[in-house]
Amino acid sequence: MSFLFNKNNHFNLANTVTFFNIASGIMAIYFLTHGEFLGAAMFAWLAGGFDILDGKIARKYNLSTDFGVQLDSYADFLSFVIVPSMFIYFAVIDGKELILFTPLVVFAFIYYIISGLRRLIQFNLNAHVGEVEKYFTGVPTPLGAILLWVVYLIWLTGFIADEFVLISMIIIAYLLNSKIKIPHL
Repeated sequence: MSFLFNKNNHFNLANTVTFFNIASGIMAIYFLTHGEFLGAAMFAWLAGGFDILDGKIARKYNLSTDFGVQLDSYADFLSFVIVPSMFIYFAVIDGKELILFTPLVVFAFIYYIISGLRRLIQFNLNAHVGEVEKYFTGVPTPLGAILLWVVYLIWLTGFIADEFVLISMIIIAYLLNSKIKIPHL
């Protein structure tokens, strides 16, 4: 079991927790594609828990590596960019593409996904293994996913229209790469 605390092992404890994040994201997609939004939400939130835990473990046991930084960003892309985009699509938009302004639908989803990917790549380019910045520049992808979740919950109440959900996606996508400072907790 010493491999779990071996910094150079790709299956060390921190990376294994990140793999659980990825597995949770895959399960969320499975449930989304089957119209099971509660199951998808549970796995999406579980992915968020694993994302918090992997960083804490990596810092506590000195397991931070370039591989782990890259792996974490791939996990974040899946769980906090692709999954929330698919959640909004399947829960809110699916079947309404022609009723809504189709170019807005296409733009909102492509812009959100590209913005999330760009943010994660830029984060990796600026990352220094084992160091944690005091502030994030731009909204981190997990927070972007939470913001989309809040928009979804408000949409469920009937207070906002489908178009507002799409516009919110565009605004959140913009914030992912903005200069706004978010404290690192």
